[in-house]
Amino acid sequence: MEHVRTCNFAFFFQMFKLIQAARRSFSEGVVRDGKHVVTLIPGDGIGPEISKSVVKIFEADGVPIVWEEVNVTPILRNGTTTIPDDARESVNRNKVALKGPLATPIGKGHVSMNLTLRRTFDLYANVRPCKSITGYKTPFDNVDTVLIRENTEGEYSGIEHEVVSGVVQSIKLITEDACRRCNEYAFNYARSIGRKSVTVVHKANIQKLSDGLFLSVAQDVAKNYPDIELKDALLDRICLQVVQDPTQFNNTVMVMPNLYGDILSDLGAGLIGGLGLTPSGNIGKKASIFESVHGTAPDIAGKDLANPTALLLSAVMMLRHMNLGTHADRIEKAVLKTIADGKHRTGDLGGKATNSEFTNAVIANL
Repeated sequence: MEHVRTCNFAFFFQMFKLIQAARRSFSEGVVRDGKHVVTLIPGDGIGPEISKSVVKIFEADGVPIVWEEVNVTPILRNGTTTIPDDARESVNRNKVALKGPLATPIGKGHVSMNLTLRRTFDLYANVRPCKSITGYKTPFDNVDTVLIRENTEGEYSGIEHEVVSGVVQSIKLITEDACRRCNEYAFNYARSIGRKSVTVVHKANIQKLSDGLFLSVAQDVAKNYPDIELKDALLDRICLQVVQDPTQFNNTVMVMPNLYGDILSDLGAGLIGGLGLTPSGNIGKKASIFESVHGTAPDIAGKDLANPTALLLSAVMMLRHMNLGTHADRIEKAVLKTIADGKHRTGDLGGKATNSEFTNAVIANL
C-alpha cells in the first residue's frame, strides 16, 4: 500500500508539471461572484452522463466554477458548417471550455464538429499525455509519453473534391505559420517539463514538400533552443518502436502534423488502458477547450455504464490551466485512488460499477 501511495504521488507530480506547461498564459474569462464561468459542451451519446459526473464531483469539492452549458449542434450558414452563435460567444467570452464526445458522421453529413471547434477558436496545439496509472495493470509499465499534434490543418483541412466520377482528391494543406507555432509550443513544453529533446514525427521521405516543410521549420525553431536536442523519425518507425518499448520515449516530447498525431495519440492511449483514461487539451491563444477523446458509445448511452475518467482528467487539466491547482490535485488523487482500489471500476476497466457508483466513490475519496 505504501508503494502504491508513493507511486501515485510521483504520478500526481508529473501530471502537474505536464499541465503546467500547457497553460500558455491563461487569459481569465468571466468571473461571477468569485467563481469562474466555464463553457460546458456535454456532447452526444454518453457525453451528458459523464459531464454530469464532472459537475457533481466539482460541486462536492467546492470548485469555484459556474457552468454555462451550450449546444453545438451544427448549423449550415452560407454553405459552411458552423456552431450556433450562443456557443461561439460563450467560449469567446469565458476563454475556457470542457467538452464531452461529439458524434461525427462517417462518409457523409456535416463536417466534424471537433474540427469545426478547432478552426473556429484557432486551437492550434493538441496536448496528449499518456501515463501509466499505478494500480491498473496494462501490458506496459511506466509509460510516460507526451504528444503534441498540430491541430488545424494537414489532411484534416477538409479540402476534398471529385475530379471526375469515381476519382476524388483530398488536399493536405500545410503552412509555415502553423508549423512554426506548433513546433515552438512543443519546444517550450519540453523545456517546461524538463525534457531534453523534441522528436519530430513525419513522412518527409515520401511527402517531401508538405512534411518536408514541417520538418524544416522544426529545424529552424530548434536554433532558438540550444538546451533542447532535436530528433526526427519516420511515422511508421515510431509506431513500431512505441509498441515494442514505449518507455524509450519517456524523455522526449513528440510533435507531428495533424493526421499522424490523431493516429499515434490513440495508439499511445492503448498502452495505458485505452481512451477512457486519457486526458486531452486543445490550446489556443484566445481560448482553450479540454475534452474527452473517446467516442460517444451510443450502445451504452443512457444506461449509467460510462466511464467518466477521461473527461475528469481533462477537467483536471483545465483546472490547472486556470490556476486552480489545489482542487485539481484533490480530484485527480481521488480519481486515481478509485481506479487503483479496484472496487468501483466501470466495465471498460474490467469492473462492474456503474457511472454513478464510480462517481460516488470518487467523491468519497476526495
